[in-house]
Amino acid sequence: MNPRPGTRIVRYVGDRIRFTLEGGARAFLRTNLTRGAMARHEVIALSGAAESASRTFAGAAWRDIPMAAAGDGRWELDLPLTEVGYFKAKAYCLDAEGLQVWPGGEDVGISVHPDHLRTGNTLYCAFPRMFGPGRSLPSTREPALEAQLAALDQRGFTVIPPSGKLRELAAAVPHIVETLGCRILHLLPIGPTPTTYARFGRFGSPYAQLDLTGVDPALVEFDERTTGVDQFMELAHAVHLRSARIFLDIVVNHTGWGSRLMEGRPEWFHRNPDGTFHSPGAWGTTWGDLVELDNRANPQLWEVVAESLLTWCRRGVDGFRCDAGYMVPLPAWQYIVARVREEFPDCCFLLEGLGGAWEATETLLTEGGMQWAYSELFQNYAPREVSGYLDHALRQAGRLGPLVHYSETHDNDRLARRGPGWSLLRNRLCALTSVSGAFGFTAGVEWLATEKIEVHQARGMAWGAGSSLVEELGRLNKLVADHPCFFDGAEVRRLSVDDSPVLALERASWDGLDRCLVLVNLTSELQEWGLDAVAWEALGRPAMDLLGQAQPRTRANPGGSVTFLLGPYAAHCLSDARVPRGLAGPAYRDRRAQAAWALKALATVLPAEGLGPAPWQDLAALAAEDPRAFLARLPWIDPALARRDLLGALHAARDGYPMVVDWGLADLGRIVLLPPGHWLLVRDAAPFSITLKAPGRPLVHVRSIPVDGGHAAAVPPDGAVRERAEDVEIRLERFKEARTPAPGRIRLLPAEPGFEPLAEGASCLLTNGRGGMVRMRADLGSIASKYDCLLGANLHPDAPCDRHILAKRMRAWANADGFITALNADNLTRFEPGPP
Repeated sequence: MNPRPGTRIVRYVGDRIRFTLEGGARAFLRTNLTRGAMARHEVIALSGAAESASRTFAGAAWRDIPMAAAGDGRWELDLPLTEVGYFKAKAYCLDAEGLQVWPGGEDVGISVHPDHLRTGNTLYCAFPRMFGPGRSLPSTREPALEAQLAALDQRGFTVIPPSGKLRELAAAVPHIVETLGCRILHLLPIGPTPTTYARFGRFGSPYAQLDLTGVDPALVEFDERTTGVDQFMELAHAVHLRSARIFLDIVVNHTGWGSRLMEGRPEWFHRNPDGTFHSPGAWGTTWGDLVELDNRANPQLWEVVAESLLTWCRRGVDGFRCDAGYMVPLPAWQYIVARVREEFPDCCFLLEGLGGAWEATETLLTEGGMQWAYSELFQNYAPREVSGYLDHALRQAGRLGPLVHYSETHDNDRLARRGPGWSLLRNRLCALTSVSGAFGFTAGVEWLATEKIEVHQARGMAWGAGSSLVEELGRLNKLVADHPCFFDGAEVRRLSVDDSPVLALERASWDGLDRCLVLVNLTSELQEWGLDAVAWEALGRPAMDLLGQAQPRTRANPGGSVTFLLGPYAAHCLSDARVPRGLAGPAYRDRRAQAAWALKALATVLPAEGLGPAPWQDLAALAAEDPRAFLARLPWIDPALARRDLLGALHAARDGYPMVVDWGLADLGRIVLLPPGHWLLVRDAAPFSITLKAPGRPLVHVRSIPVDGGHAAAVPPDGAVRERAEDVEIRLERFKEARTPAPGRIRLLPAEPGFEPLAEGASCLLTNGRGGMVRMRADLGSIASKYDCLLGANLHPDAPCDRHILAKRMRAWANADGFITALNADNLTRFEPGPP
């Protein structure tokens, strides 16, 4: 079987995966791929945490998909990946007697990540408390003031200094996203912290949260118009309008003393044998400001946590950094992740597994449904340590997902304490060795801040200092975000030996069109490193430094080999071309997003095994050119042709009735009708997200993709059978400077009109899709509106105006048995759909 049993694989939404098997009279793939929603429902239902969870059978998401004969006794199956999650699969064959024959080994595990995580995943870790006036100081320690505060502490006063605000951090977003080029803003926790007891330090730790969904009042400006939540949403909007995303640090293992959860449900917390509440710890330290939750077999607690994360997602959060995630049991994470994914399928979970066993990290990145984990490169320094850890990180990234290389975390000493050269080296090392550009650093790194962050305090960051790494980090982030050698699918190979003081990596793009040579001098001394002639030629004799600096000195040797002379702490990314040959930068991300959108749309009308091969670039181009025409073709695709040639089936789909309803900014003041079986297509000039809210049903959230002429998002038909019309609120958040407009309304129509036959004012509306219309009263001949007409035409292609009335009304009488009777409401017995 290929992939081999027991293999772990990382893919992205929009990719495909091929399974092959040899032998047997027939072959099948047993899998829960393409059944992500059912698998989530199973996790939720079996936990019993959600009262509304419907019951299901264990394993209901699994099915057997027939594999196709490929000749020479081989069988194959090629499946598109359209859902985020962790899936399993294993092929088997039937022998001549019809008995199942299975290959030895475990199931193949497939981690499918959101499409937007393919590239450019540079994280900027911000501690909002530090973004106040003191951020420009190299240090906030004032001995005289500290003595005064200590005296007040001894007298029992609670003294909390001024804090940075969410709005001050929002004002720094252009610097973070546009100047530095970071695409993810990672916030340390922003909830309220202890202020009167069990408070460590001057402020209290953000990890000692008192409310899972609250905002620390210290982070909020008082302006008499907005709440703390409003101001957080302002920050999220500032991030989103620059096409970036926002992650929030969450704490699931513990709360602060006196939290709302502790006061309301003390039985959900661990206690020591003597009955006292238990404080967690790690590395020989007990965190005395925390009290540990008991997540073991406590589904009610899991539901509370899941609802808190959904609340933050609804406020604009795109992902979570899971503090001490390895301390929370697997069933808890499975439930929490499944609940969040029900509403926000593209949410990313970043595991902070430092201090835990690697086995726990591997389990949470697979069975737990998480995507990323912390890298430990930041605490490896010697050449052999760096090489060994990178081998591990690169190997696991292909199996489980990227290990994010933070050059510096909020728990470490500042890199700049050893000097600017050391800080620049470590940042370049982390970025140039990253997978899918998953590289992060903590606020202040760019300003060469030397004062260690203390989460119980607020420290200076030397913001705006004369010397900085702003320009260097900006170039570094642009390189890893835009160059194909740092995209998903890129091959990374170490060329240097284990204990070499120079780390050398060859990076090749997914399509093989681009290559680069990464050279990093891990020491403070001049170093030489040689490359043989064959490898030098295979790399195209790279001589251009993509970081915009002078290329390293080289020495040509007999036989064609070359020796590089690297200065202390030097780091280079060399290529034979300054401009990539392959699809690069935003163009690659856009095309991938369009291809993923197209496959997900196709999966709503055809089974996954019915979606045959198609070049993703061509599929993306077809969807981007005219998303409405793409959706309109879907009901008319020939399934047999789609299995052989998906793109050909799309082109050959007949021009049937377009079951697509358009919606845009101009429709905010209208009630737009959405018939059964119709797509809702939303278009706008700017990027946006939409939220659909219907009473008693989960919210639906969709984010736009770039298309020709703007941006688009589509909501597929929900398949519900309705007896009467149902109104749904649609909220559009445009990622523009202007704030979000008021919500609009969509009316979901039943298959048949659901009004009372003789209701006063009953009428029918008939249209032909080309401007012709009839608006006729049940009380035949009566007119109650300027829109009433027997036959009219609307000549404007987009708006209901410029009406031309060809016949205003009709009056009719029946001559029966010698009596002439007007046909009107007085003698109407039924008013219902009939022939056209």
